[in-house]
Amino acid sequence: MELNLKNPIVFFDIESTGLDIARDRIVEISAVKVMPDGREEVKTKRINPTIPISPEAQAVHGISNEDVKDCPVFKQIAKSLAQWMEGCDIGGYNSIKFDIPLLAEEFLRAGVDFDFRKRKLVDVQNIFHKMEQRTLVAAYRFYCNKDLEQAHSAEADTLATYEVLKAQLDRYQDTLKNDIGFLADFSLKNRNLDYAGRIVLNDKDIPVINFGKHKGKAVEQVLREEPSYYAWIMQGDFTLDTKKVLTELKIKMLKK
Repeated sequence: MELNLKNPIVFFDIESTGLDIARDRIVEISAVKVMPDGREEVKTKRINPTIPISPEAQAVHGISNEDVKDCPVFKQIAKSLAQWMEGCDIGGYNSIKFDIPLLAEEFLRAGVDFDFRKRKLVDVQNIFHKMEQRTLVAAYRFYCNKDLEQAHSAEADTLATYEVLKAQLDRYQDTLKNDIGFLADFSLKNRNLDYAGRIVLNDKDIPVINFGKHKGKAVEQVLREEPSYYAWIMQGDFTLDTKKVLTELKIKMLKK
């Protein structure tokens, strides 16, 4: 089925030096702009990230430091890329969690104003996760390679849930910690205000800090009780986007 578009949409994917949104850089970006009439325009560009590509990242995408040493840096293409994407909605796979935050950082670093929050963002991975079965029966089959007999019986479901968790800990040893506090935090789904999830909305739609000693506290409360916290964030190793969001919240607070 062809897309029913009111605006052009740009689907894009990036390869990077690593997975740290604050520190890593783009080494390749490929995008296809789909027009409302169905026309497509494809652009692919390799970029000199100005920092080394991690061995782990190179093993995934196959791009070496030698491959990009003579390529333009992102700042050289930032304005033209932003102009090409202007007025477009945005699509990708896992893009809301990774590609968009990383590209937003590159734009901010280059001094180019491109606000993804003003665009409609379509993440194909999220659609996949919501549309495909995510039931206990499916999880039990996937992780334990067994069919769940007497599904929806309380006892069978309870025992299967316990078995699935143990299988998840076996499968994802590099990611999951065998610690209930960690698993409880990992299970949460927050509503991020910044792409990195440092500032989120709580169940009352109040912006709160989502890490460290002030986790769970309202941003306004923290800024009023500990003014130096803002300077610590601004000077720290946080994403430019996180700093931008916190600054906007501070300005809003001071206007009250």
